[in-house]
Amino acid sequence: MAGHDHKRRQFLQYAAFGTVAAALPSFVLAEDGKIKSVPSASFKPDVEFEITARISEVSIIPGAHTTVFKYHGKLLRGPKNALKTMPGYLGPILNLSQNQKVRIFFYNELPEPSVIHMHGMHVPQRMDGHPVYAIERGERYVYEFEVKNPAGTNWYHSHTHGMTATQVYRGLAGLITITDEQEQKLELPSGVYDIPITIQDRRFTASNQLQYLHGMRERMVGFLGDTILVNGQANSTIPVKTRAYRLRILNGSNSRIYKLGWEDGTQLIAIGTDGGLLESPETYPYIMLAPAERIELWVDFSGRKVGSDLVLNSLEYQVTMPHMGGGMQGGRGRMGRGMGMMNGGLLQGEAFPIIKFHIAERVDDSPKLPEKLVSMRSLTERDISNPDRTVPIDIGMQHMSPQLNGRSFEMHEVMDIERIPVNTIQRIRISNNHGMMGDGSGGMRGRGGMMMSMAHPIHLHGQQFKVLSRTQTDRDSDGYNTVKDGFISNGWKDTVLVMPGEEIEIIKPFEDYTGLFLYHCHNLEHEDMGMMRNFYVH
Repeated sequence: MAGHDHKRRQFLQYAAFGTVAAALPSFVLAEDGKIKSVPSASFKPDVEFEITARISEVSIIPGAHTTVFKYHGKLLRGPKNALKTMPGYLGPILNLSQNQKVRIFFYNELPEPSVIHMHGMHVPQRMDGHPVYAIERGERYVYEFEVKNPAGTNWYHSHTHGMTATQVYRGLAGLITITDEQEQKLELPSGVYDIPITIQDRRFTASNQLQYLHGMRERMVGFLGDTILVNGQANSTIPVKTRAYRLRILNGSNSRIYKLGWEDGTQLIAIGTDGGLLESPETYPYIMLAPAERIELWVDFSGRKVGSDLVLNSLEYQVTMPHMGGGMQGGRGRMGRGMGMMNGGLLQGEAFPIIKFHIAERVDDSPKLPEKLVSMRSLTERDISNPDRTVPIDIGMQHMSPQLNGRSFEMHEVMDIERIPVNTIQRIRISNNHGMMGDGSGGMRGRGGMMMSMAHPIHLHGQQFKVLSRTQTDRDSDGYNTVKDGFISNGWKDTVLVMPGEEIEIIKPFEDYTGLFLYHCHNLEHEDMGMMRNFYVH
C-alpha cells in the first residue's frame, strides 16, 4: 500500500514539473492520503450507476462455492434496462446509448488497490482507467463521460498495474453494450434473442477454489485453464428457438486464443467487431478471437430439428511456441504443447467445445439478415496526418522481460516516439519478430535460454483503429495457414492479434482528449510483467 501511494505521489511530482502536465489526474489527495474524487457540478448525467468491487462467494461448478472478486452494480438513475445483473461472478451488463451522459460511482472494498478500465470506450484520459488512478480500499472514484461510441459491444475490467491478471482472473469484468439510431433501424434480434457470451478459462482446486499460475515459465506463456466457462458457468447449454439470434461474444480469458467454429462446419456470419457493427455481414469458416476481442455473430437456427444441439467449438490450430532449454523439444509445433505438460490444462490450440445451443422450440417468424448494416467513417492512408512518420510498436521478449519498443512499463514514462499530437490520424506498425529470452541476443537460438515466438493480442486505449494491412514475414510458417482465414480486418477494432513473424499496419485517430493512453499486450500475464507503454497525447 505504501509503495502504491509513493508511486502516485511520485507521478504527481513528476507531472508538476511539466513533463506530462496535460496528464495530471483529476483527483487530489486528502490529508489522510486517500483520493478525493467528487462528482462534477456541471455534469448532468442521463444514467448513473454505483459499482462496488468486493470479495464474494458464488456457485461456479457443482459443490462448494468459490471465493471471487466481483463487481456489484446498482442503477441510481436512468432507464430500467440500463443495468442487467449476471449470475455468477461477472459484473452487471451496462446497457448504454450513444450520446448519453454517464456517471459511475466506483467503490473499492477489496483488500488491494483497484481501478476500472472502460475497454473500447472513447473517453477522457481520467475516465479511461489508467493504473495511476487505482484507489485503495475504502476509497471512491467518480467516472463521468459522454458515450461517443457507435452501437456495439465493449467491456469494463480491472486495470491495476501488476494486478490486472489476478484481479480479472478472480472476476473483475463485465460487458458494456451501446445502441444508436443506425442500429435501431436495422431491427436486429433483441431482448432474449440478443445473447451475451463471455468466454473464460479457469482452473479449480479440489475444494472449488480458483487456482492460478505455477512458476515463471507458465507466466511467460500466459495462464491456461482446464475448465471453459461461459458467462461464469461451466458446461453451458443455452435453449434457443428456430429463428435468428444475435450473439455478442467476448474473449475474457487471460491469455487463451479461441478459434471459433461450429461443430457441423456451418460458416460463421459476423455482423460486428470490437468497434461496433460492420458495414455489411461477412462470412468466415472460423474466426480467431484473442483475449479482449469481441465478435458479434448472426446465428439462424431456422430449419434445425427441435431437440437437436449445435455446439460452438474452439478448433485446433498451430502456431510457433517456445523451445525451453531443458528438455522440451522445439520450435515449431502446436502452441502450448510444452505448457500442457506443466499445468495439466487444455493446450493453446487444442480443440474443445465451448457452448451448446439446444433447439428447444419451433417458431415460424424470424428476422432476415440485412444485406447492409451501418455506414461508418472511412479512413485510408490519405488521411494520415504525417505520412512520413510511422509509429512503431515492436514486441520483444528479451531477458525474461516482455517489452514494447525495447522498454518495460513505467507509470509516467513516455519516449519521443510515444508523443502524439492531439486531433491527428496516425499510422502505426506493430511488429512481432522477437526471438530469444535469456541471452539477450535477439536471435532465435541460444544456449540455456528460452526461445519464444508466440502470438500477442495488442490493445490500444483511446479511440479505436482500422487495420490497413497484415504481412506475414515467415513464409514457411505452417501454423499461420491454420489461422489466417479467421482474421477480420474490416471495421473498427481496439485489439489485434499479431502472429509470430507478422507485421500489422493500422490507422488510428487520436482525437478529442489529451493525456496518457496505454497500449499493451492483452495477454494479461505479459501486461503485468511490463509489456505495456504510454502514448502521451498532447
